[in-house]
Amino acid sequence: MPPRSSITLRKLIDSVGTVDAVGVEERVAKYGTRSIKKKSKLFGLRLAASMIDLTTLEGKDTPGKIASICRKALRPHESADVPQVAAVCVYPSMVKHAIKHLRHSQVCVASVATAFPSGQAPLKTRLAEVRQAVAEGAHEIDMVINRGAFLSGEIDLVQDEISAVLEACGPSTLKVILETSELETYDNIRAASFLAMRVLRPGDFIKTSTGKTSANATLANHQVMLDAIRDHYLDTGVAISMKPAGGIRTAKQALQFLVAVKETLGDAWLNNTRYRFGASALLNDIIRQIETQRRGAYQAPWAFSEDSSGY
Repeated sequence: MPPRSSITLRKLIDSVGTVDAVGVEERVAKYGTRSIKKKSKLFGLRLAASMIDLTTLEGKDTPGKIASICRKALRPHESADVPQVAAVCVYPSMVKHAIKHLRHSQVCVASVATAFPSGQAPLKTRLAEVRQAVAEGAHEIDMVINRGAFLSGEIDLVQDEISAVLEACGPSTLKVILETSELETYDNIRAASFLAMRVLRPGDFIKTSTGKTSANATLANHQVMLDAIRDHYLDTGVAISMKPAGGIRTAKQALQFLVAVKETLGDAWLNNTRYRFGASALLNDIIRQIETQRRGAYQAPWAFSEDSSGY
């Protein structure tokens, strides 16, 4: 007889439905064949730039580094063709520094929390970290779920922890990181998506990855989560937002992800309240491509500042 933990997880998977892995991979392979040119391409590039959470999550982060990344968030490039990004994402200890530079702007301050990236700390400690970030002004909190508990079948525990973090967030937006590369299967990714969405509010996010593992956002695991968001919305009317993170480094990749969003969820998700990229290294390539469209010639990569991290 299988252990009780595996039965519990299996029940959750059965309740939300399994994933046709072959179908998902065939579908996402087609996104790369879409031809996006001229005005449509420029629109997509500017949209992608406006969806970026410009991120620095390094042990050597300093107030000076935060000031630099905030300047880039507010003015990514000298050209007005490049919009401001959606948010700057930092560790809790750096929230106050980001707030100082962004408080009078439309750029949000986001903070990773809950013992990012492992999630392996007592709940009391994780909640204290969330409350600190919110108290210092964070508009958004990116939490990580306890993957070990999820894979062990402690479904109620994981959901209760998400609920506790949501309460600690108060009015701040919550983004729930699944860490898809550690969930092992598409069925588990879909199940974890529903587990989170069932307690989230409209406008809260589910997010693929921390950006700190060897495998991050892919078109396939992204598609599984988009399908889950669509099915949850059709069942409940609650619109949950989406954030792929890690490994998205080129404008071409970003456009493929946006094609997936448009074809799965429609135009209502093509804005930065419902969709974000956690991919700071992406911004420079987007700027380069926008300038290419504007000038009609490729610009050298070193023509753009490297204030952002490689998250």
